[in-house]
Order: sequence, then structure tokens, then C-alpha cells
Amino acid sequence: MSMLGFLRGPREILFGAGQRHALGTVTASLGSHALICTDARFGRTSDFAGLVGLIEGAGVRVTVFAEALPDVPVHQVEQVAELAAEAGPDVVVGMGGGSCLDLAKAAAVVITHGGRASDYYGELRVPGPVLPVVALPTTAGTGSEVTPVAVLTDPDRVSKVGISSPHLVPHTAVCDPELTLGCPPALTASAGADALSHAIESFTAVRRPATAELGTERVFVGKNELTDMYALRGIRLIAHHLRRAVEVPDDREAREAMMLGATAGGFALGSAGTAAAHALQYPVGALTHTPHGVGVGALLPYVMEYNRPVRVPELAAVAVALGADPGAPPEALADEAIDRTAALLASVGIPSTLAEIGLPADRLRWTAEQSLQAQRLVANNPRPLDVDALERIVRAAHSGDRAALRDDVRPQAPATTAGVR
Repeated sequence: MSMLGFLRGPREILFGAGQRHALGTVTASLGSHALICTDARFGRTSDFAGLVGLIEGAGVRVTVFAEALPDVPVHQVEQVAELAAEAGPDVVVGMGGGSCLDLAKAAAVVITHGGRASDYYGELRVPGPVLPVVALPTTAGTGSEVTPVAVLTDPDRVSKVGISSPHLVPHTAVCDPELTLGCPPALTASAGADALSHAIESFTAVRRPATAELGTERVFVGKNELTDMYALRGIRLIAHHLRRAVEVPDDREAREAMMLGATAGGFALGSAGTAAAHALQYPVGALTHTPHGVGVGALLPYVMEYNRPVRVPELAAVAVALGADPGAPPEALADEAIDRTAALLASVGIPSTLAEIGLPADRLRWTAEQSLQAQRLVANNPRPLDVDALERIVRAAHSGDRAALRDDVRPQAPATTAGVR
């Protein structure tokens, strides 16, 4: 098989404890007037005040939008663009969780190219470069600091929508795990589940034929040699540190590993893309109003089970990354990968069924139908999906019956939590 490697990312990444102190120098190298996007919670912290001080201390004027809401309501992109029209920034800085970073990225598109955010929904619709974006995450989950996508909520659409373009990749990512020390356990668990899903879904995504046009025709090209390296690294880091980060929030080693794992997962998804678990979460989230990571974490083991017949070698590698004995047969390891994933997520409080997060039993078919609208995700799944297949996954995830997704008769590896720390 011909090897294919494809990877996009920021021009610079500064990773490690204390790297936030370089924010002023980084921002000043890109412009003289920074527009900062953050949310009200982080905007009230001493950390935020210190970061603004660093930027201003480097001689950069600052305008702040500190009203970012979860899941980025699309009207906020226009609000930020209107603020920018008055202020005239030449660099955008996103500080906070994934929603803050996505808002900064989407706003940079509209500030640069005009129009409305809806003009750019979908893939490859951004016509050219945008204002440089500096991304500084304060959670370890979305990987938005390195990805080419901004996910938004539009009241005219049931499910979330995305703007996907290589031009959305931030210019610089400043990843300082010390900024995650105040992240509460529930948010740490949800963000960690999201990061794990990015790594696993990108590693098991469709593998497309290697052509010279692949990277210009698609934002998300499917799994490949380069994204696989980041995905497996992310899985290992998250498997060994997520539970510790949730249970001991001030554990610096765990926080550092989780942020690195989330960034690695972001690199993997940013070029390979995610698949069915993310497609299904969009309508699930719209109905249940649960955090993205909770929904995608609840769905992930069922999607892995559905994809298992066509991804045994990949799932075997996932199992080893999760701590399984590499000497076991691939078929047994594939089963163990699903069991270990489910056990790890349950250990940090992620619900194991969609019923637990409030998905109504009479909306299962509707959920499957709505998820088909996320074609970039559906098309990226390694096993073909139609509405019936998606409903089958949803019904299994609603009832908690992974066995309903098993198409073949095979000996089952015993469920285990060994190696999940």
C-alpha cells in the first residue's frame, strides 16, 4: 500500500508550563492592535488580567470581547466583526475553551472577507488568508488551537455547523497547562472525552487513495501516516492521565499530559477528520443541551463497535495505546479497545447511554436523520453509513446494548479496566 502523509498546523506552537508569558512578544510580532475573544468567566480572572497586561506591555493596543458563549451562537461572530470594524485590529487572540478559540477563528474570517458567517459554512469556502490568530487554550479538549475548523450554533439549523478551511488554522498556538489547573472536574472529564474521541476517530477514519489532489480537494483527508502518529500519542497520554486530572485537579503532570494529548488529538483530527460519533453528537447535543464532550464520549464505544469489522488492526493498536498486552491476538485486542475506552470514560463520569443524558426515546430516528446533514463527518467514517445504520448505532447507544451492533460471531475478550489509570 502506498504511504500517504498529510498534516496541517500552526506556524508556531509554544507548549509547556509558563509559555503564556511569551504571549506579549508573540502578539506584538503579528500586529499592533489585538482583538481578544474570551468568555465572561475567564475574563474575570487574574490570569486573564495578567495576559492582557503582557500584550499591552509589548506595546500592543487591546480591544476585548468577553462575552463568548458555549457552542458559539453565530450572531456572536457578527458582534465581534462589528466591534472590529470600529476598533481596527490587525491580530485576533482567542483565550479560553474551544468556543472562545472557535469564535476568534470565525470572526477573523468575517473581519477579513466581509459578509456573514453563514457565507462560509462548509468546506473550502474561505477565499484566502485571514487576520492572524493567536490561540491560547485554557482547557484540554477541543484541540481548536491547531485545527482548520470553527464550529458554530445557528438558530436556523437544528445541528451545529462548521466553517472548515486551511485558512482557519491559527498562526500561533500558546499551550500552557498551568492555565488548566482551575478547570473543574466535570469540565476536565468532558474535555478529556472530546480529546480522546478526536484521537480515536481520526485514527480509525476512512483511508482515501493517495492522490496529488487530495489535500486541495478536501480539508479532512482521512487517516494517514502523519496523523496516525499524533493520534496514538494522544490516546496514550489521555489513557494514562485523564482520571488523575479529574480526581486530582492540581496535579501538574496530569494537566500537562492532558493538554499535550488534546493538542496531539487536534493535529490528528485537523487533517484526518472525525466521523460518526461527532456527526451523531450534533443532533444529540441540540436535543439534550449537554456538553459536546459528554455526548461524543457516550457515543464513542458504540461507534467503535459498529466500525470494528473494518478496523480490527487499528483498534488493536488503540488497545495497546490504552495499556493492553500487545501480545494478544488482534481480534481480542480490538474488543479490548472498545471495553477499555468505555471503562475509562465511565471512570470519569461520562454517561454510558444516550438515555442517561436525556435523549428522548421517540427521537432516535430523527437523530439519525439529522446526523446525515454532517456529510463531512459521515463520509469520513470507515464503514459506510446511511440513515438505517445511524439509527442502529443510536438505538444501541440509547439502550446500552453494544452487542446489538455485532455483525459477526466471535469470542469476546473479557471486559477489563486494567491499565486504565
